[in-house]
Amino acid sequence: MNTPLIDPFQRAITYLRVSVTDRCDFRCVYCMSENMTFLPKKELLTLEELDRMCSTFIRMGVKKLRITGGEPLVRRDIMTFFNGMSRHLEAGDLEELTLTTNGSQLARFAKDLYAAGVRRVNVSLDTLDEEKFAKVTRWGRLPQVMRGLDAAQEAGLKVKLNAVALKGFNEDELFTLTEFCRDRGMDLTWIEVMPMGDLGNEDRLDQYWPLTDLRRQLAERYTLTELAERTGGPARYVRLEETGQKIGFITPLTHNFCESCNRVRMTCTGELFMCLGQEDMADLRPALRNHPGDDAPLEAAIHRAIGLKPKGHDFDYSRQRPDGQMSRHMSHTGG
Repeated sequence: MNTPLIDPFQRAITYLRVSVTDRCDFRCVYCMSENMTFLPKKELLTLEELDRMCSTFIRMGVKKLRITGGEPLVRRDIMTFFNGMSRHLEAGDLEELTLTTNGSQLARFAKDLYAAGVRRVNVSLDTLDEEKFAKVTRWGRLPQVMRGLDAAQEAGLKVKLNAVALKGFNEDELFTLTEFCRDRGMDLTWIEVMPMGDLGNEDRLDQYWPLTDLRRQLAERYTLTELAERTGGPARYVRLEETGQKIGFITPLTHNFCESCNRVRMTCTGELFMCLGQEDMADLRPALRNHPGDDAPLEAAIHRAIGLKPKGHDFDYSRQRPDGQMSRHMSHTGG
């Protein structure tokens, strides 16, 4: 057995989020610039390298693997990778293989994902208004996503919607989105907008809608019961007693969730970020590529990286400027 991945604060690292591409068919305003410059193909890990990298993490104790992007399903031949990872599910070494997607390609891939062992997906969807959807995604088409949701549920995938709370944009859809998820048997998680990437014309302070306010509004209509449930991520959940549905809150700003962090993120180039809200990273690509027949250097590099995992992030809007802002775009780190 390999030595388990334990960080300096005695947290076991059992959850790996892997970006398989920095490319996307949308340009969401809080994630990307409209005119992005993407990485040259030679810098990206090949699908075979991604398989070897993820398999090494699984051998070292990772139990949950989430595939992200960019939009992971626009990566050419991506189902080759998912099908490869299914062997770890069958062996019992991996407990869950899942992905976060914008939903645009689900109509095409939902059945294949289910066949590869994926049982639930997170779909990013901030609005049910077609005009607003086009505005926030810049390039997106809501009907295409809706077809994807239908296909996912028909294939047997459990769907959770992730909505970024944006002041002045989807505040008026709090109950509309709640009722949409109720009617379709979907969970819903709200996420506070994070200070990442070049702000440009998208001022995060103007966008910031604290989830304390969102939750207060929910409590005016529903009875909220706290749930102890955790899914391996940062969300905290409540049950709406009147409907029985589950609502999650990811609150990096109003409530720091770092004390129980069990996850790390790897980019499509092999950079391992030990914290979403810190710039420190470890480049695992040399250990991977310079030793094609020997995983020992890669395992050693992973252990060194986990040994540098910080206690928490520094996101802070309290001083009316986005302190802790990351210079990299969300699409670079992955989901």
